[in-house]
Amino acid sequence: MSETVLRVKNLETFYGPVMAIRGVTLEVGKGQIVTILGSNGAGKTTILKTISGAIEPQKGSVEFDGEAITGMEPDKIARAGIRHVPEGREVFPFLTVRENLEVGAFSEPDRKQVQHQMDRVFDFFPDLSRLYNHEAVYLSGGQQQMLAIGRALMVQPRLMLLDEPSLGLSPLLVGQIFEIIERLNRELDMAILIVEQNASMALKVAQFGYVLEVGRIVMEGAQQKLLDSKDIQEFYLGKKEESARGKRRWKQRKTWR
Repeated sequence: MSETVLRVKNLETFYGPVMAIRGVTLEVGKGQIVTILGSNGAGKTTILKTISGAIEPQKGSVEFDGEAITGMEPDKIARAGIRHVPEGREVFPFLTVRENLEVGAFSEPDRKQVQHQMDRVFDFFPDLSRLYNHEAVYLSGGQQQMLAIGRALMVQPRLMLLDEPSLGLSPLLVGQIFEIIERLNRELDMAILIVEQNASMALKVAQFGYVLEVGRIVMEGAQQKLLDSKDIQEFYLGKKEESARGKRRWKQRKTWR
């Protein structure tokens, strides 16, 4: 792996008495796209919320650029260079596109730099330029996802956390969003951590991946290793040639290493 931007080690996070994340360890390298795959409820969103400071872990550590950020306030983590695009987009519905983007630049006092960043967002998302003065509530789901990503881009993050970017979008729009993700990574050398149920799309863009089940990492590897795995093919890529033995193996949730 290249120079490590994000290092998560032995992370344990609880919701009340329920342990949602169980000793998770993962890394994201500089300029790398990494994906976390898993079914609904596996704990993917909890990992991103813990990294971005929305939830404080009970055990373990999170390091960004070699500095400990465990338990740091979310705004300080954002200022450090991590931006989180949450599941469901969560744009401000009654603010315009311009106002939503300006919110993303809350830590930038230089108005010329804010405009420069906004122009760059419009380069990636031309639709947003056309909808500059439209309130976000009137945007389509795909346009709102573009706006959520654009808002995160307003401070040139070194690491972007994307939570289910394909959620609720048509196959055509999903393809467009993932093309943009690849372009952001390629042109800005931005590290990106994606959590996704759409394993097929995630593995098209990610160089490395982790598989999460019931809060634990049960498999990890480079893109091709995961694509070649029969378990991944059967349970995440929709290929139905699984055997009864394969089904039993999955139910037993053995660790794949």
